[in-house]
Formats: sequence, structure tokens, C-alpha cells
Amino acid sequence: MKTYEPFDLMDVARRGMNYLVSMVDERQDFLPYWYVQINQAPAYARHVRVDDAELVASWYEAVAALEKILGPDARSTAVKAGFKKHLLRSFGPKGLRYSEPYPWTHSINATFHEQGWVLAGLNRLLQDEPGCDEAERAAAGMVRGMRELVHDKKTLTFWSGDRPVSKPTFEFPGDVYMKDGGWVPERLTGRGDLPVRNNVVIEPLATRARLFDDKIALDLAVGLANHLLSYARYFTYDMQYHGHVHSTVWCAIGLLRLGRMLHDETLIEKAVGIFEFTRSRSSSFGWVPEYIGWHPDTEEHCETCCIKDMIEFALEAADLGYDYWPLVDAFTRNQLAEQQIKDGSFIAVDPSAQDTDDMTWRDIDKRAVGGWSGGALPNSISVARFRSIAGCCVGTAPVGLWLVWSRIVEKRDGCVYVNLPMAKDDALAQVEIGYPNTGMLRVKARQAGRYRIRHYPWMGDRVETRLNGQTLATGWADGCFAFDDVQAGDILELAHPLRTETRHETVCGTDFRVTWKGGDVVELAPPGLPVRLYQRTVGVPKDYPRPATGAAKVDMGPTQQK
Repeated sequence: MKTYEPFDLMDVARRGMNYLVSMVDERQDFLPYWYVQINQAPAYARHVRVDDAELVASWYEAVAALEKILGPDARSTAVKAGFKKHLLRSFGPKGLRYSEPYPWTHSINATFHEQGWVLAGLNRLLQDEPGCDEAERAAAGMVRGMRELVHDKKTLTFWSGDRPVSKPTFEFPGDVYMKDGGWVPERLTGRGDLPVRNNVVIEPLATRARLFDDKIALDLAVGLANHLLSYARYFTYDMQYHGHVHSTVWCAIGLLRLGRMLHDETLIEKAVGIFEFTRSRSSSFGWVPEYIGWHPDTEEHCETCCIKDMIEFALEAADLGYDYWPLVDAFTRNQLAEQQIKDGSFIAVDPSAQDTDDMTWRDIDKRAVGGWSGGALPNSISVARFRSIAGCCVGTAPVGLWLVWSRIVEKRDGCVYVNLPMAKDDALAQVEIGYPNTGMLRVKARQAGRYRIRHYPWMGDRVETRLNGQTLATGWADGCFAFDDVQAGDILELAHPLRTETRHETVCGTDFRVTWKGGDVVELAPPGLPVRLYQRTVGVPKDYPRPATGAAKVDMGPTQQK
């Protein structure tokens, strides 16, 4: 009988931390390297403008998230402090965060997509360091500056006449704001999708409004949401769309958060509609397309940011009663974990190559471990892609891990809930699992009270519940196995058959044979190249490519865009 490697969120987190604290430039206050080319011989990393734009904010969030899982150490503390320095620099006209004048930065500007990352990073900094005046001034100034920059739509002019716009409706007139010169109509990022790219700021605005009672942030978020959902004409009546998935689902998270704050069922329903349409274009195990409708399905790839967004949305919607727990479990333990570089032995290195001001060759094979792909197929990571590892994904995936980690066990309504069948040693309970090899989930209670263990469809209906080794009549409440009158130290168990099931699923225009055991995909066929995913059978050597050989081929690539 085959034995499979169990999913271990801690291992994924450790690898992620390795990348975050090593793929940085110590000579520049730990400035991150976004552009990492592991397909070159030798492999290298190079600075580009975005390093000091969104990355210093998203990587600050990422390290802070992983420290909540792993605990801080001297290295993570030092690197996070460097990211904080960068995050709090370079605020300028209209309160926006501009990139700094490094040699590799061609122009000093701000885009609103990047302001979303920066405001989210400031929100995290202010949660971790309440009373940080510098961060508060930066966040408040950015919010007020963006509010001044929007076009406030007041009058609707149509062939039938003029009439007032009924709701606050705000739109940014462009996506590039120059530090010297402001709006320059001749400039554009070329990314397209302005209605969603610009409006990713809705989520951090809503978060700031909720956490820090910022009325201007709330006003701005509402006005942007109203335009996005009406005059932008980005969505169909049933919330279908074509475009950049990460930006769109990030907007949906913001709409959901606003809907919860304002008790607005329409906002919630529209956000769920966006999520469900995206889900319909994704795989059951968590592969999510980077774009919808921009490429043929056979040419599409998965940006790890999209997986994190789907997980974050699902967790927030679960609080409203949507049964998205199976999706969170499947997406996390499968594609989110698989799109991470676990072994760098295939990466070519040249120990004699000397780092320069903007490039590094040193130990890329070791430093790349823990990076997440910006463009994976369901069964492989293509190292030839410009974003075989993507700095944006390295910033978002750890946040997704922490969101999941924080919800494995939680106390709510006087009960301790074990929401996810994942191992964790928590102050409320210690959770052990046998998955994907045996159908066992064991919980050691850390405190007395009522406990609930969530049921998953793959557990089936032949689940035996035990308390301290003794079989109990199965109690049931809120979609969970119910254990009442639990004492500290009691052992709660679920035991059930665990079937191996093979299903066929078409993703990227390819028919995949997906072998599940419980919530884990243990095999995926056909296998992919060159970095094959889902090699989970214990005792079978991993199939990785050999290191590339030959003269260095330095592809300078794009310097201004991802």
C-alpha cells in the first residue's frame, strides 16, 4: 500500500520564511529582489523598480504573518525592520507612496494598484505596533490624498437629459501619478483593467475604516465600489468578467468587507457572485487562472496570489454562513502548497560569480527555496517563464497561510471549533491528523468546555466519535461533530474509512486524472515538466530537472512592469 506525505502547514511556512529573509539585499536595508531567474545558467536575481514599490509592503506583511506561525527570530526581526524602513519612506505629493530613485528606477511615480499594497502594509504595521505615529500619518495622508485625486461623479448626462448621480461615485482618472507632474495623459502602465487594478484599494480602505474608524477611508471605499459596480461596466449582470483575476478577487474581498460593515446585502451578494464565477473557472484542488478571457484556456497559468485571494474571501464569507470550509482546505493543502519551490537542487549556480549593485548570483539554489510561482500549470512549474517565481506571490501566499493557521482552531460563541483538518498545537487544543494515510483526527482539549469538529464530505457518513478512547453516540451542531462537557486533557477523536478516489477534471484545456485521498490530491496525471507537482508518494525519488549548464545568459527582461 502506498504511503503519502502529509500536508504540514509549518513546513510550508518555514520554506516561505527562508525565501523572504534571504532573497534580499543586505546592502540596501534588505530591499527585496522581485525579478528572480532560476532558469538561467547561472541563476540570478536582479533589482527592478517594483522592489521598492509594492514589495516592501507585501513582504513586510508576509514576514509578519509567518512570524505569527513560526515565531520571530533574529533574522526575521532584522529583515522585517528593514522592510518597515522602506515602507515608511518616499511619501510625497497627495500623500502617495512613490518609488525611490535607485539606478534601476527609470521614473518616480505612484500607481494606485501599488497604493493598495502599501496601505495594506501600513494597516498591518499599525495592528502590530499600535500608536506608531509615523505609520498613522502615512496611512491617513494617503487616504486623504487619494480622496482628493478621484473624480467625484455628480451628474449623469445622457441623450434624455441630465440628472444627478444618486450615490457617491468616485473614479481615478488614470493609473500613473508622477511625483513631478501629477497626471500625465501620455503615460500608462499598459496593464489595462483600470476598474479593478485601481480599485484594489477598496479592501485596505475598508480594513482601515473598520480597524481605525477612518471615516474618509470608508467614504472613499464606498464611492469607488459604487463606480466599480455600476458605471465601470466591468461585470455582467451575474458578475462574470474577463480580466486580471488577482485584482478582481481582491476587489471582491473589499466589497464583501464593506458589505459586512454596512450590513449591505447587495454588496455581499455581488461579491459572492464574483467569487463563484472565479471558482467556476478554477480547479477543485485550487488552481486558479491568472486571467479570464485574455488568453485561450490552453495558454493560461496560475498566479499564486489568486489562490490566496480565493482562500481569504472564502474564510470571510464563512463567517456569514457560506459553507466554503472544504474549498479553504482543498486549496491550501493542495495547489497553494504545491506551487512553492521545495527543492533548489535543479537550479544552476556559479560560486565564483560576484554580486553587483543590482544583481546577485550567490546561493540562488538555496535562497530560492520557499518562493511561490507566478505562473504554474496544474501539474508543473515552468521555470522558463519570466515569473517562475514571482515577488508578488511571495508576499501574498504567507498571508494566506496565516489566515488559515489562525482559523484551524478558534473559540466562537462559547465553543472551541476545530475548523480545518490540519495539525496544530494551539492554546485551545492540540490537533493531530492521520490524513492522507488514515482517516483519523485527534484533538487534545487544552481547556474545559464545548468542542465542535467540522465535518468534511470526504469523511463520509461512517464516522466514529470517541472521547478518551470510548465510542460515543454522535452529537451534531452547526455542521460539526459536537462534544459537550469536555474537560481539559480529554482526547476527542474522529475515525472513519478514507477512500482513494480518482476523478477526471479539465483544466487549461487538459483532461487531468486527479487522485484524491480524503482532502489531499496524492497524484495528478499526466505529470508535468520541468518541476513536477504532486510528488507525494513516500519512498519514490522526486523527479526534478538537472541543473542547467552553459554560459551565463542574462535576460535583462522588463524593468518597469511585472
